[in-house]
Amino acid sequence: MGWFAVARTLSLLLLVALARLAAAGMPRPPPHRILVDTDMDTDDLFAILYLLKHDRAEFDVKAITINANSWTDAGHAVNQLYDLLYMMGRDDIAVGVGGEGGISNDGRIYPHVGGYFPIIDQGMSTIGECRYRQSIPQGSGGRLDINANYGVRREILPQGNRSYSPLQQPTTQQVMIDTISAGPTNVFLFGTHTNFALFLMSNPHLKKNVKHIYIMGGGVRSQNPTGCCPKNDTSCVPRQCGDHGNMFTTYTKNPHAEFNIYGDPFGVYQVFHSGIPITLVPLDATNTIPITESFFKAFEEQQSTYEAQYSFQSLKIACDTWFDDQFYTKLNGDNDFAEMEVMNITVVTSNEPYGVHDGSNPFFDGHASPKFDLLKGGVHSGHVQIGFNDSFCVLKGGTKGKCQDGYTKEVQGPDSVAVLVAVKAKPNRNVKSPLDREFFDHFLEVLNRPEHTGHFNFTDQFRHYKEIMYKPDLKHQIRGKPVIFDMDMSPGDFLALLCLLKAPMEAIDLRGILVSGNGWANPATVDVIYDVLHMMGRDDIPVGLGKITALRAPDLGCEYVKAIPHGSGGFLDTDTLFGLARVLPRSPRSLILYA
Repeated sequence: MGWFAVARTLSLLLLVALARLAAAGMPRPPPHRILVDTDMDTDDLFAILYLLKHDRAEFDVKAITINANSWTDAGHAVNQLYDLLYMMGRDDIAVGVGGEGGISNDGRIYPHVGGYFPIIDQGMSTIGECRYRQSIPQGSGGRLDINANYGVRREILPQGNRSYSPLQQPTTQQVMIDTISAGPTNVFLFGTHTNFALFLMSNPHLKKNVKHIYIMGGGVRSQNPTGCCPKNDTSCVPRQCGDHGNMFTTYTKNPHAEFNIYGDPFGVYQVFHSGIPITLVPLDATNTIPITESFFKAFEEQQSTYEAQYSFQSLKIACDTWFDDQFYTKLNGDNDFAEMEVMNITVVTSNEPYGVHDGSNPFFDGHASPKFDLLKGGVHSGHVQIGFNDSFCVLKGGTKGKCQDGYTKEVQGPDSVAVLVAVKAKPNRNVKSPLDREFFDHFLEVLNRPEHTGHFNFTDQFRHYKEIMYKPDLKHQIRGKPVIFDMDMSPGDFLALLCLLKAPMEAIDLRGILVSGNGWANPATVDVIYDVLHMMGRDDIPVGLGKITALRAPDLGCEYVKAIPHGSGGFLDTDTLFGLARVLPRSPRSLILYA
């Protein structure tokens, strides 16, 4: 997780504070019913815990749905969320993920679309391209880290009573429909907007039940503080310095986009233009809430609850794994809860010239009539960025690209929407506090409150659990032919692994396991292998995780793995071993991301 993800964590929490301030001075209203749609990135976990710490008579989280086309994969995300809610005693909160529905070529949206792809690329199955998602690294610094939450998830979270179960897991769309149908609801969008955009497009009659939308994402007038050169350093080459966006993998093609908005620009456009009141917390505010060394030290000293411990350990690893020892200096710039301003904004979904079809835009290319009855020659009809290496986006003679897909842009005219935007974090009014932002004090106070606190962590849940390595005594064992097993963690591979482990050692001597990270399961699923070996008393067998992408394939992209379904029968089932991984004993070994 880069600095932007850590910093936006705290800006996101401002949304709750703003909602709270809106009710100040009035007779206590009914509880604010809340639905959260999240990509389960580490920063989102902080925000969810912050929400759950508040009195349900004030903020009542009714449901959480998982955005599955961004920083995490559905199978890993859903079980982490179940365990997080279990720790907080909130098994009453509905959880939705995935779905097997699709969108036909004529624009018909079928029930239970899983949200595995941006709307522009959604077909009739859960197999597809990774147009926008390919800009998120699959290994370290990307989805591998977030799926495992840097290993902190397995180390700290208890194991809940709920877990993913094939054919029984509520879908995202069903949970959204059930929750919003039940009464006026505030919607918090912590990731890309695919799920909620599909809900609005499919259920216009329920729009009246959405009171307000709070969005974390985008960059309006922001200027990226990373990648800037020190004064008087003539050898330094600026990178993202001054950009509106934070796309560290593709800023040379698109310097305007922020990850959450870029993940599905057309979906975000539908949300912004829905007519529902919106509060946006973009990078403009994020960049004025740096993670300072004083905040980190104060957080380290204030961990009196399980949720505070989980949050701090996640933040600590994010700090410890920063690219160099300049973590605090990169974030601790001179920056003045947030000042608000109404701005006229739209979301760029395609690039000019409009109406020129070049094969990049499935809404128009190959259609006699545009999909969803979009306007020919309109704002959606231009070139749509097709990846991190799109040659269209190259600006001749420049170091920054010209594409603007996902840009939350200030405009005037009929395509603009009035949005309440957080533009700047306010300084701390408590002059005696060592923290320079008032929100820092508030965040630490809320997270350490004894009320609405976590019930236990993993070791308190299982008090007799001991980390014991089970290794057979092979001193006098007759050992057969040595075998190295190379697997991609498909269900069939796990069956083969069990057969190898059950075979007499005099015949087959399994000496090691190599894991391909570019097959039927995501790399973080390697923990299931450790648990199987632990169950079989073979903690002596080493496990090595290999390359995340295919040979000669770019590190960013999905050239071959795109043929594997994301939903049922694909990654969702294989990452959870069809739900059976939860019944395995917990191995002392696990994926070590950063030693």
